[in-house]
Amino acid sequence: MQIDILDPKASKLLKNLAEMNLISIRKPSEDGFLSLINKIRAKAKSNPPTLEEITKEVEIVRSKRYADSKKQGNN
Repeated sequence: MQIDILDPKASKLLKNLAEMNLISIRKPSEDGFLSLINKIRAKAKSNPPTLEEITKEVEIVRSKRYADSKKQGNN
């Protein structure tokens, strides 16, 4: 559950409830997926792929898919 606090007064109320042991407040855990995406973006930012590299990768995937579809068509 995530709650966005819009009014600073609400933050104080939540802290008071936590002090009375009615609720517990903890920091959200690091999202593994988001962390991975940020790492990939940082790497790409410092060493972006060239258009030729992107084109080569796309062609590899397309040829593999084409080969796979031909195999399935023969069975």
